[in-house]
Amino acid sequence: MWLTPPHILAAVGPFDLDPCASPEPRPWPSAATHYTEADDGLARPWQGFVWCNPPFGPDVGRWLRRLADHGAGIGLCAARTETRWFVEQVWRRADGLLFLHQRPTFHRPDGSRGASNSGVPICLVGYGTEACGRLTRAVCKLPGSLVLDWQVGCATEVGGEDG
Repeated sequence: MWLTPPHILAAVGPFDLDPCASPEPRPWPSAATHYTEADDGLARPWQGFVWCNPPFGPDVGRWLRRLADHGAGIGLCAARTETRWFVEQVWRRADGLLFLHQRPTFHRPDGSRGASNSGVPICLVGYGTEACGRLTRAVCKLPGSLVLDWQVGCATEVGGEDG
């Protein structure tokens, strides 16, 4: 498990819920309420403004689908713009995107920084008006490219690989 760097949370927070939180003890809170893997955040009710940094891997699309359905929050994911989950849950459903210009270094559960950066481009995905406002304000603290009000073309085929 890797934790979101605290400067990212500070730039776009505060949050009411983190359904993908690290177990306690955690070095810093990511939200007022935390669901850990043991709580099964996908199965629990979501409330308020949500922070979602799901585990990178095959289930990221399920987490972003749930965030999109909730309609109020910000997710962090790899900018894998061609994948099925990104097309379906980000391009087709998100209200705003902030593509970070630098790959962040995530932290271990004890709070120590990882030895290297994420290894992939990262974006913050906003769902709802409040999320767009927070991403707009965050671009001053998190250098990146802000994308709002885009249109999805009429592609009939969705990206191939889910990874």
